[in-house]
Formats: sequence, structure tokens, C-alpha cells
Amino acid sequence: MKDFVPATEILGFFEEGFEHTAWRLETRRDYPSDQATDEYKDFLRGIRPPGDTTDPWFLNVREQAARGKRIERVRLVDAPATDNQRYLLATTGDNIECGEDIRYMFRARAEQLGLPTYDFWLFDSRVLARFNWDDASRRLELTTDPGEVVRACQARDAAWHHAIRYEEFDAGVTSPV
Repeated sequence: MKDFVPATEILGFFEEGFEHTAWRLETRRDYPSDQATDEYKDFLRGIRPPGDTTDPWFLNVREQAARGKRIERVRLVDAPATDNQRYLLATTGDNIECGEDIRYMFRARAEQLGLPTYDFWLFDSRVLARFNWDDASRRLELTTDPGEVVRACQARDAAWHHAIRYEEFDAGVTSPV
């Protein structure tokens, strides 16, 4: 199976598209969707993002976690961290409060491990959703191709093994707020 869906439809996939686990590798240095927000612009001016766990993403994560599902991520960070990476660190507490487990890894370590350079979600170790950020519609390519899924599972296992828990990582990264 190979299918393309707009990235904006990923929330719907989270509501019904997986049974047990959703795992993400975040590799980008910046995300234009973050940078377009007033909250991000305030962060750059030294204002700590307000805690907000009421948006649809957080409500859904809380619901999925209550059902026993796991949502996990590893975020790659440069040394020094980019503004967008520091912003994500400053807002990760909201994700964790709702039930996600987010860990961090320096990009140099990810390169040593041979991790992919693209963002993806892996659902139940059987569906790979690879982001295509260059496509004007920001589509996700969904596939169940066994070879691609196994490579994503191997990347997940290596990344998760070497990643650092949010609390420990956050304590060591300088933030403008």
C-alpha cells in the first residue's frame, strides 16, 4: 500500500489509525508551522510559552493515552540548538502532561547511528507515514511496504535506545526564556 494524504489530516489518523503505538522521528531544524505563530514570535522575544493542553492535538493524545496507546517521539537537536528546537523544548512539557513520551538526541549522534534524515511516524510497527515537506501540500506518504517499515522499525529502536529523556536533555540546553 502507498497512499498520499495531506499532513493536516494526520490528527484523524491518530483518532482511529493505530491500535497500540505511534512513534515519530523529528529531524528538521525548523518547522514553518511553529514559526508562523504569535507564541513562537513571543518566545524569540524572551516570553515563555504559556502552558496550553486544550488544543485538538493534546485532547486527542490524552484520549489515546487513556485507552492505553503509546505516543512517543525522538527529536534531533543541533549543537547549538536552533531557535525552533529551543521552542519545541520549551513546549514539550504540554505534550508530556497529556501522555506523550518525548526524548532527544543530538544530530551528530543520529548521524553516527545512520538514522534517516527525514521525518516520519510509525504506527504499530506496520504503517510508515513519511513527511514530504517539499511538496506544496505537505503530504504524508503512507506505506506498508515491509522493507520500508522494517528500516523505520530499526531506526526507531536505535533512536529510542540512544535518546535522552526530555527532563535530562532540557536541563542541559540553553533557552532564551
